[in-house]
Amino acid sequence: MKEYKPNFSSEKLEDLNNLMFYKAFGCSDSDLSRPIIGIANSFNEIVPGHMNLRQVADFVKKGIYRAGGTAVEFGTIAGCDGVATGHEGNFYILPSREIVADSVEAMVKIHHFDGLVMLGSCDKIVPGMLMAAARVNIPTIFIPGGPMLGGPAFGKKKKTDGTAYTEAMGMMQVGKATEQEVRNLATLTMPTCGSCSMYGTANTMGAVAEALGLSLPGTALIPAVYSERFRNAQQSGEAIVELVKKGIKSRDILTFKAIQNAISILMASGGSTNAVIHLCALAYELGIDTELILKEFDKQSKEVPVIVTVNPASNVWDMEDWYKAGGVPKAMKNIKSLIQTDALTVTGKTMGENLDEYVFTYAPDDDLVRTMDNPHNKLGGLAIMRGNLAPDTGVAKPAAIAPEARQFTGQAICFDSEEECAKALKELKVKPGHVVVIRYEGPKGGPGMREMYAPMKIMHGQGLATSTALITDGRFSGTNNGCFVGHISPEAAVGGPIALVKDGDKITIDVINKELTLHVSDEELAKRKAEWKYTPKVVKGYLARYSKLAKSADKGGVLE
Repeated sequence: MKEYKPNFSSEKLEDLNNLMFYKAFGCSDSDLSRPIIGIANSFNEIVPGHMNLRQVADFVKKGIYRAGGTAVEFGTIAGCDGVATGHEGNFYILPSREIVADSVEAMVKIHHFDGLVMLGSCDKIVPGMLMAAARVNIPTIFIPGGPMLGGPAFGKKKKTDGTAYTEAMGMMQVGKATEQEVRNLATLTMPTCGSCSMYGTANTMGAVAEALGLSLPGTALIPAVYSERFRNAQQSGEAIVELVKKGIKSRDILTFKAIQNAISILMASGGSTNAVIHLCALAYELGIDTELILKEFDKQSKEVPVIVTVNPASNVWDMEDWYKAGGVPKAMKNIKSLIQTDALTVTGKTMGENLDEYVFTYAPDDDLVRTMDNPHNKLGGLAIMRGNLAPDTGVAKPAAIAPEARQFTGQAICFDSEEECAKALKELKVKPGHVVVIRYEGPKGGPGMREMYAPMKIMHGQGLATSTALITDGRFSGTNNGCFVGHISPEAAVGGPIALVKDGDKITIDVINKELTLHVSDEELAKRKAEWKYTPKVVKGYLARYSKLAKSADKGGVLE
C-alpha cells in the first residue's frame, strides 16, 4: 500500500479555491495542512439509539486532533424502526438505507475527505453506512452509539426490551396481562438512550461492523451510557488519522474474507435475519456475487455452532451482559479456528493479531459465551431456506426457535398485508396448527419490505409461539422468536410461489434441513399461476422509485 497523502495542501496555489471554503468557517493554514477527516453523524432527537452521538462525535474529534488531523462533521438521516411500526412510516425503513448510503457517498465525493468516521446505531443506518464505505473507498472507521440498558423483569425474562410491550399486548388480548401492566412496560422497558437492548438488527450490525474489521476491537457492544463508549470514540479518532497516513482504505478491509468473518459471528451468536439482506447489499457494492454470500451462510451454518445466547434467544442475558462477558472479541476467540485470521482491520493489523492482543476489562462469562465443544446450540444461528415455496431462498433463525418447533407442519392462513394479519390476531382468528402467511410485503410489493415482528410478538403473547408459525416475503426483527421464515424470494408481487398459497394448504417448515415446502402439486401451482393477478399499490415519491428499482431480498434489496 502506498503512503496516503492529504488531498489538499495550503502550499499549493491551485488548492486554495477549495481551502478558502474551509477558512470561511474558521480553519487556519495549519488545520488545512493536516488530513481532513469527515465525520458522518446520524445524531437526531427522535431515535433513542442516536441521542448520544453528539457527545460521541466530540470525543472522536478530540482523537482526530490529538493524532494530527482536522475534523469536519456532517449529518445524515436516521429513522427508527420502533417509531415507524404500526403506520405508513414502516414502508420507508429499508428504503431509507439507500438514502443513508447515498448521502454519505455524496458528501464524501463532493468534499473530497482524506478519511471518514461514521457514527450510527440503528437498523438501517449501520448497513447504509457500510455500503457507503464500500463505495467511497477511502480510510474509514465505523463507531456505533452502543446498546441501551435493559428494563425490569416481566414474564419469563429477567430483563426486558421495548418489544416486551408488544408481547404484553398479545397477553392482554387473551387475558394474561392487564392494561396497566402494558402501560407500565411502555414507560420502563427502555430506560436509557442507545440501540434497543436485545440482539436486534441494530446491535447485530454493530457486531457485524466489528467482525468485518471496520471498527476497533471491542467497539460494538459497549453500552451507550458507559464512559468507555467515549474513550473508544477518542481512540477511533486517533486510529482514523493513522489509517490515512498508512493509506489503508475501506476496500482493503471490506473483502470476501471480512464478510466470511461477519457471517461467522452471526452464526456463533444467532444474529438478526436482517443481516443476511444487509451483507448481500454490501457484497453488491463490493462487486461480489450475492449467491456466494448465501452459499457462505449455508456452508457456515453446518460448521459454526451457537456459542452466544442473548435476548431474544435467552430470557436471562442481554447486550450489556454480552459486553461484560467479553463481547465480540471473546466470541471470535472461541471460534478462532474457523475465522479468517489474516483479514486486515482498521487497527492496521490482522484480525488474528487483534484477537491475540485483546485485553478483557471484565472477567469473561464462560456460560454466556461458550466454547465450540460446549455450545448453546449445535445448529447455526441462521439458516438459508430453500424449497418450492422459496425457490430463490428464504431466511430463518434456528437460534431463536424452540427445539420442538424447528420442524413444523400446519395449515396456511393467508393475509395480503401485515394489517390484515393484525386484524385477524386481534379477533383471535389465528389458532394452533396455523402457518400464518403474510405476503405482498417484499421490496417491490410492500413496497419497502416491512418487518413483521409485531405479529410474531402478539402470537407469542397469545401463547402461540410453539404451536403456530409465520412465513413472509417481508422481514423480521432480530427480536423475534418462534418458528418463522422471512425474505421469501421471489416475492409475491413478482408472482413468487408465496402468492399462490391458499387457506388450508399444508406447509412444512424444516429449519434443521433448511427446507420450506408447500404441499401442493406442480400442476395445481401452474394452474393457480395462470389465474394469478396482481395490481401494484399506488405510491408516490421515493417509494414509487424504490418499488420500480428494488431488487429481490436474496439480492440485498438494493436499488438496481
